[in-house]
Amino acid sequence: MVNLKKSDLEKVNFGNLPIAENEDVEFSEELADEADRVAQQRAAAADQRAKGQELGEES
Repeated sequence: MVNLKKSDLEKVNFGNLPIAENEDVEFSEELADEADRVAQQRAAAADQRAKGQELGEES
């Protein structure tokens, strides 16, 4: 999908794209600050909600 116009992007079915999970991200606990720790917690909570929706559960 290179150089698509906005109108073309509206016609693309992004539902067929794979769901990203367990992405390799470089992270250093020693360099992490409070914002990084909060972001990790929020990401973990979002992953749990997404997994619940995949299973057909309501949140």
